[in-house]
Amino acid sequence: MSVPEVGIPAVRIREVGPRDGLQIEDPVSLAEKLRLVEALAATGVSRIEVTSFVSPRAVPALADAELLAAELHQWPGIEFSALVAGIGGAKRAVAAGMKTVEYVVSASNGHSEANTRSTTEQATERIGEVVSIVHDAGGRVEVIVATAWDCPFDGPTDQDRVLRIAEQAKNFNADQFSIADTIGTATPGRVGRLIDAVGERVGDFGLGVHFHNTRGAGLACALTAVQHGVRNLDASTGGLGGCPFAPGASGNIATEELVYMLEDMGIATGIDLDASIRAAAVAEEIVGHPVPSNLLRAGDRKR
Repeated sequence: MSVPEVGIPAVRIREVGPRDGLQIEDPVSLAEKLRLVEALAATGVSRIEVTSFVSPRAVPALADAELLAAELHQWPGIEFSALVAGIGGAKRAVAAGMKTVEYVVSASNGHSEANTRSTTEQATERIGEVVSIVHDAGGRVEVIVATAWDCPFDGPTDQDRVLRIAEQAKNFNADQFSIADTIGTATPGRVGRLIDAVGERVGDFGLGVHFHNTRGAGLACALTAVQHGVRNLDASTGGLGGCPFAPGASGNIATEELVYMLEDMGIATGIDLDASIRAAAVAEEIVGHPVPSNLLRAGDRKR
């Protein structure tokens, strides 16, 4: 492997296709979801966000969360996680055997009320109880801040709102903290500034990032995050995804495109690019329409 161009030996990519990728799609069968997980497992990815324990009425595509969780023992080497938006979801997740739970808090009130029918302050106050529920079950909790840069209802997000949530997450002993560009409006300069501010406020907290490619800047934002010290990145097979509670939010950055960029720079991801491209093709078959990934169309340049 070549010497890293930016002096970074490795990053960890969490595959979010089964959750964020499928949540706005028409529901697919449990068998098809398991086929996708199998294809993703074959890539060598070590972390997969597999589902969400939320209201089946609100997100019908993920109504089979318990059934899916019961099948994950087939891949013991992967850290599977599930997203929750409240106390009830956290209880469901641990009852289903999930050991890693992501609790999402929207930095903007507009998105928080659309997503959870509660204010940002109310959602933040629940961090402690979510952490207790998951820790008591022997699991770990990641607090994810949605609309960290912009909100489709409230406009630009005040940076201090994100920092206050970060402080509360650390005070309540969450295990990790992430920031998400829910509607794909972030640009590299703004990404670097917020990451640096989070680091100054809460220190090394295993910071993760989650970018959408809605306006074509997703990979640039991901690279900026890595250059600012982030080593945990989310991506979705084929570039699938979007938030059902955020108008105009389209797909995530594509896992295979992120792997292609980073590996070519000498930054190890632990993910096999050819297998990742094949997984994106499986995702496209499952959803029944073209996925956004350019790399799926073009292939690796070595072909």
